[in-house]
Amino acid sequence: MAGTKVLVVDDSLTMRALISGALERIPGVEVVGMADGAAEARELVASARPDVMTLDVEMPGMSGLEYLAEIMDSKPMPVIMFSTRTQDGAAESIEALRLGAIDCFPKPRVAAPAELDAIIAKLAKRLKAAKKAELKPKSAPKAAKSPPIDWNGRLLLVGGDASSTKSIFDLFAGFPANCPPTVVVQHLGAGLVESMVEKLAEQVAPKVVVATDGMKPEQGTIYLAPHGDAHLVIDSWPNGTLRLLPKDPVAGERPSISLLFASAAKAAAANAVGVLLLDANEDGAGGLRAMNAAGGYAFAPAEGGGFTLTRGMVSQPVATDALVTNVMKMCSK
Repeated sequence: MAGTKVLVVDDSLTMRALISGALERIPGVEVVGMADGAAEARELVASARPDVMTLDVEMPGMSGLEYLAEIMDSKPMPVIMFSTRTQDGAAESIEALRLGAIDCFPKPRVAAPAELDAIIAKLAKRLKAAKKAELKPKSAPKAAKSPPIDWNGRLLLVGGDASSTKSIFDLFAGFPANCPPTVVVQHLGAGLVESMVEKLAEQVAPKVVVATDGMKPEQGTIYLAPHGDAHLVIDSWPNGTLRLLPKDPVAGERPSISLLFASAAKAAAANAVGVLLLDANEDGAGGLRAMNAAGGYAFAPAEGGGFTLTRGMVSQPVATDALVTNVMKMCSK
């Protein structure tokens, strides 16, 4: 397979050199250009034809967010953002992910290669996934908002990562205010979950909160797992309680989507509905299999686009713009 060609965009010469140096240490990655802003980047996108772009959020002139919006509105490509992680920086990172960036990494606080060493493994994984990412212009049709539901008692579980942010916003934007209790594990960097909750709460009808140990999931509320040293699980259903378990990472992830889904399979069985917004080989696939085996319903990305709804040995295709409708059907009488 051909290597991944990357364009580095940052207004700082030092930062361009640091990021490029880190990228070139990743096997199969080739830096095909460096740009100091949007104008130069546009020219290099046309001439160097990169597979992936890294983009600074805080650029003067046209900001990284403005340029990202332009990219996603015209000719989408996989973009990995680099941002400071102040409180404002976290909000900008979530906005970048909502616009369609596939991840957002913290910029080094000092100009030293050692600061980038800690993220190289994750960056390498992101670049591998980025080249295969399916991106569509913002003009792609969105799902209509669902009417209020007559809830059937099923618990809804959702799993994703940073690249799933836009999909999560699109999904929850279609939810009615009285949606089923919805528990979410999303792999986000430190300091981003709170900003994700704040941004979602501004744009969706249900209540959105960070889950804490001992919470009882209620209809009309979406619960996001906190970033940190614990897994989020459900202990029983109905009338269950959310628990934070300080256990080792599962498949390199904590919190783990698979562990949340597996706990729901055990607690709720046929009264569990899972939505996985990652490819099947990522965290969550094992948990979905457990839900299926227990008689629950599972939505997972289909090859070629859209989703597949499965229950046991039965499966059916679901178009992306029909996902909200189908999820609500599974959670309605």
